[in-house]
Amino acid sequence: MESTIRRFADDCVIYRIIINNADIEKLQKVLDRLGEWAVENALKINPSKNKSIRFTRARVKNPLNYSLMGTLITEGRSCKYLGIILRSDLSIGGSSKLHGEKGLESTTFHNVNTTNG
Repeated sequence: MESTIRRFADDCVIYRIIINNADIEKLQKVLDRLGEWAVENALKINPSKNKSIRFTRARVKNPLNYSLMGTLITEGRSCKYLGIILRSDLSIGGSSKLHGEKGLESTTFHNVNTTNG
């Protein structure tokens, strides 16, 4: 699976299934290209509103180290997307769980807030 980019109003979401280090590198390259495109098109990206979230039920020790335009993207445990709170542990409120397809164990999701400058 390639990285997927979704845009709604002034928000941009980039996500990808991460299975190995090559997937991590590919996602970082997409972020690098987004940064280059933003500079070329005078698009301001607000670093304080960017989040990197890993969706998995597994215990993970290594932090996410993605960057955008030279700024480390903060790792979050949840984010709001189109009015829905997405949580990194796949929980919904109390004890209910989201069950995805096998293989969706680790998906990284980037919420990038953009403003035309």
